[in-house]
Amino acid sequence: MATIEDVCEDSSSTDPFITNEQINGYLQDSGDELTVETPPLPAPFIRNDSGTSLNSLKLSSTSARPFQGPRFKLIHEGDIQICRLNHTRTIVSKIMNSKYLRRWESHRIVLDRNEIRSCTACGMMDNPIPYSSIEDVHIISRWDAGQKFCIRITVPDGSLLIQAHNSYIRDQWLHSILWKKHMYKCEKLLKNARRPEVLVKEIKNMIDVSLTTNIQDASVYQFPLDLVSDLLQQNADFITRVAHENIIVALAPLLENNHPTQEICEFFSKHCKNSPRSSIVIELFTPVVQRILKHNTDFGKYPRMRGFVQEYIQALNCQNGGYDVVQNFVRSMHSPASACPHPRVLPNLVAVCLAAIYSCFEEKKNAMLDNTNVVLDVQEWENKLCCYIGMLDTMSTFSDWRLVLGSLLQPIPFPNDALAHELFTSKMKNVLKNIASDEKCDVHQTILGIREGKEGWFHLYLPGTIGCDDEGELWGIMLKTLIRCCCKRKKFLTELNKMIGPVMLLALRENEAAMEVLCAMLELEVVENEDLKLQMVTTLQSTCKGKRMYAQLCERQIALRELQQKGGPKKLTLPSKSTDSDLAKMLSSGSFGNLECLSLAFTHVTSACANDLIKLPSLRYLNLWSTQFGDNGLQLISEYLQKLQVLNLCETPVTDKGLTCLSTLKNLRKLNLNSTSLSKLTFEGLVEKLPALQECDVRYTDAW
Repeated sequence: MATIEDVCEDSSSTDPFITNEQINGYLQDSGDELTVETPPLPAPFIRNDSGTSLNSLKLSSTSARPFQGPRFKLIHEGDIQICRLNHTRTIVSKIMNSKYLRRWESHRIVLDRNEIRSCTACGMMDNPIPYSSIEDVHIISRWDAGQKFCIRITVPDGSLLIQAHNSYIRDQWLHSILWKKHMYKCEKLLKNARRPEVLVKEIKNMIDVSLTTNIQDASVYQFPLDLVSDLLQQNADFITRVAHENIIVALAPLLENNHPTQEICEFFSKHCKNSPRSSIVIELFTPVVQRILKHNTDFGKYPRMRGFVQEYIQALNCQNGGYDVVQNFVRSMHSPASACPHPRVLPNLVAVCLAAIYSCFEEKKNAMLDNTNVVLDVQEWENKLCCYIGMLDTMSTFSDWRLVLGSLLQPIPFPNDALAHELFTSKMKNVLKNIASDEKCDVHQTILGIREGKEGWFHLYLPGTIGCDDEGELWGIMLKTLIRCCCKRKKFLTELNKMIGPVMLLALRENEAAMEVLCAMLELEVVENEDLKLQMVTTLQSTCKGKRMYAQLCERQIALRELQQKGGPKKLTLPSKSTDSDLAKMLSSGSFGNLECLSLAFTHVTSACANDLIKLPSLRYLNLWSTQFGDNGLQLISEYLQKLQVLNLCETPVTDKGLTCLSTLKNLRKLNLNSTSLSKLTFEGLVEKLPALQECDVRYTDAW
């Protein structure tokens, strides 16, 4: 059996390492349970029996492999048992360091940036242990008989034993100490490096350790990025082009799951600008940019990250067939699916395009000032501008992106110089055409002003303005979509009074949408000037199609006058399962000028029947319980049925969008919104704006 003196001799040895041969000797000679466990460690941390010291094994960036094994959370501080051993050769020290006489102390150990210290500097930890003084760190398992799990930290004047409760915590302390020591060593080496090749070599070694360590913590990847960021700022002058590329290659594995820092983004931007056709741009920067676009939430906080994406796109634009390369990149960010799985991609792409277009016109503006020496390459400038507008065009081809894209472009977030530039307004037409042609109401309405009194793209491309260079073709497409969907209403047509000249011009050129607008304005009596009415009629009658449309208008007006003549029933109830066409037939059968009460409950009518309902001038009671009457119908009746006093919308698909329009019905006394999508905020607004409202049923709604 191993004697006390044998163990003391080992603990006081001048050799700071315990090798496998020493341990095996103890086991063979005495059969003692003294063993050393060496679990699989990352290659840079492995110490072999030939005397290779800690961190002496270096890996290249191509050979580094992620560690396969248990993962540990990084320890910054914790309560632990420690014992301090001296390596002096005196008999007394040998006896005191023996395993039978060792004294353990409880300390709260802190793993600082530069040293290991105790929160209470006393006893065995009265002085901190700098990482620079640590010669080795290894595991000593079952050192004592009670299954105590220990780590040995070797320092020049002795050793520090750290004892944990189980093997997992022991290994967690081991790898945490090794990682902290690695951080300290890398920071010291890299900040003192003055040769590019040395700098690149040490950066590669540092990143290899980060990729192979057992520690699972954000700092494992963030520390190398932050340190390289500082180094790039300090050593920008002597980093050669080759070193520049080698650093980028070394950083690539870290950026697979992490955003680059602002300094690294600037470093990457410089490479894109100086070497746009480098293979690094396509092979290494593409996944980095893709990750930024998928996960970034605010370019405002990280302007250099946005600048890097802009320079990357310009580098793609410099490739052979650059314009197509950029558009293919945008398509790849959407994915082949019908809907993009990453909601942040589109806003980030739009933010990059808007910033780039703004900078283009700032560059042009600065070049035109007399006090600058900037020479503008017009062809290159136009190529850059077309590239970013082309990206917006490609985005607009995806139906799931159009709503968000239209909303982002609705405020017209471009400088005035851009709106007055012929190339810009010409290239933007295809983007707006795709948005305006979309069948969804929420999408094509984004071409209007973002709020009342604010002009939108619809106004910018009005015939006769600076944006219109196509004889009103785009504006006609916009007008057609709006008038045939949701804008055939008195409010919109009243606003078109200011644009009556361009509308009549398009009608003369046989634009069908313009003719429909003129007929609607005459039918709904939004024009008060009699001379203007005559001009509109003359315009319609100047074309064959216009004559037919005006004749149909006259027939409808005659039928409307017959419908609104005094007489007919005061109350009318349609049978269940009646449709919009059934209601239209019923109202065309005679006079309904006296109709005050109409019940369409449990029928199959939709918002389309609103066009017939608004022809009933005396209507005061309307029951739409359990029908498919929606927001569009509500918006229409809110403009015309001003005498309405009772309205039942129970179990209809109306939402806040349509319900807010009810605030114009000032005579409304009773309102049933039971089982609708009414929100509490909208309900409070209606109560405030409807002074005559006496009863409102909001059961089974969010306002209940």
